[in-house]
Amino acid sequence: MSLADLQALERAFAIPTYARYPVEFVRGSGCRLWDAEGNEYLDFLAGISVLNVGHCHPRVVAAVCEQAGRLLHATNLYYTEPALRLSARLAESSLGGKVFLCNSGAEANEAAIKLVRRARPGGEIVVVKDAFHGRTYGALSATPQEAKQAPFAPLVPGFVVVPKDPAALEAAVSDRTAAVLLEPIQGETGINILSQELLEAARAACDRVGAALVFDEIQCGMGRTGTLWAYEQTGVVPDAMTSAKALGGGLPIGALVTGERLADVFQPGDHGSTFAGGPVIASAALVALELCSDPELLARVGTLGARFAAGLAELPYAAAVRGRGLMLAIDLAPGVLAPKLARRALLEQRLVVNATGPGTVRFLPPLVAEPGDVDEALARLEALA
Repeated sequence: MSLADLQALERAFAIPTYARYPVEFVRGSGCRLWDAEGNEYLDFLAGISVLNVGHCHPRVVAAVCEQAGRLLHATNLYYTEPALRLSARLAESSLGGKVFLCNSGAEANEAAIKLVRRARPGGEIVVVKDAFHGRTYGALSATPQEAKQAPFAPLVPGFVVVPKDPAALEAAVSDRTAAVLLEPIQGETGINILSQELLEAARAACDRVGAALVFDEIQCGMGRTGTLWAYEQTGVVPDAMTSAKALGGGLPIGALVTGERLADVFQPGDHGSTFAGGPVIASAALVALELCSDPELLARVGTLGARFAAGLAELPYAAAVRGRGLMLAIDLAPGVLAPKLARRALLEQRLVVNATGPGTVRFLPPLVAEPGDVDEALARLEALA
C-alpha cells in the first residue's frame, strides 16, 4: 500500500487528531528507521522518549515473543508473574513503596490524582505553569495550557496554577492542598528544568501541611537524564512518581510508584484497569528497566549529552541550548521556525526531531546512541543552516 493510499484511508476513516509528516516508517533498529521506500533515517526523537533502549532491542523482542507464545492476557483478577516482578523492581529502584500498573502516562497521572485525593478528600492539587501531564480529563486539568484546555471546559475542579517561583508555590500550599504535582524537567513545553530551589520549596511546603509531593517522570525518567530517575540528581525525594513512555521498551505501559507513606491509600475497588500489567508488556518492561538501569549506559548518557549539547550550541541558528543528559532542546534564532526546521530535517536530512513550539526543537535520542550517531546528527543539523 502506497503512502497516497494510507493518506486516503486517513482522510476517510481516521479522526484527524494528528498532523502527520509524509513518511511511512516500516522498520527500525537501534537509532535507525527505514521508510517504505528503503530510505534510512537517524532517529533522535525515539518515539518521544519511548525507545530509550532503541528500536526493536533484541532482548525486548525476545521477551515479547516468548511471553506472547505462552499467555497474552489473564486480567487482574488472577496472578501473573511479570506484573508483580515489575512492580517489585520499580519500587526497589525508586521510592520503596508500592506500584499501580496501567497503560499510559496519562493513566498514571490519573491514578496519582485519585491517590492524593483519596489520601486527602477534596484537596487541591498545585501545578506550575508550562506543565504537561496528559490529555485525559484529570491530567488535562493539571495541564495549564489554554489552547489545550479551553475547547474541553469545564474541566476537573480543584487545580491551582502557580508560576515557577518558589515563593509563589509555597504561598499556594495550604491545609487545603492534597498534593503538588511537578515534572522535574518539563518535556512537552520545550525541556524546561525546574530549579532546585523550586523543588526544595515544594518538598518543604508539602511537609509543612502534610500534602503529597508527586513527580511526573513520564518523559524524564528511565535513564533519560543520566540517572534512572531524574529526581535522583536533585536530592528531593517525592512521595509518589509516575512513569510511562520508555518503561515498556516500545510497548504501551504506565506506572504509579509510591513511597511508604502512600503505599496503602488505595483499597480494593478504588482503582483498576482491564489491560494493566498484562504479561507481554510487563515482560518487555522488565527488560527495558534492566537495560536502562545499567551504570555504564547511564554514565554514557551524561557524556553523550554533554557532547551533543556542545555541538548544538555551535549551530548558527541556535540561540540557546538547555536540558540534561540526552533530554535537550534548542531555542532558535529570530526568524527561524521550529516546525519548518523539523520538517526539513526529516525530509532533507532524514533526521527525526521534533518541534515543541514555534521557536524550540527537541531532541530525545535513544540512550543506546553512539558518539558517531551524535556527530552524524550534528552534521545533518549543520547542513540545514
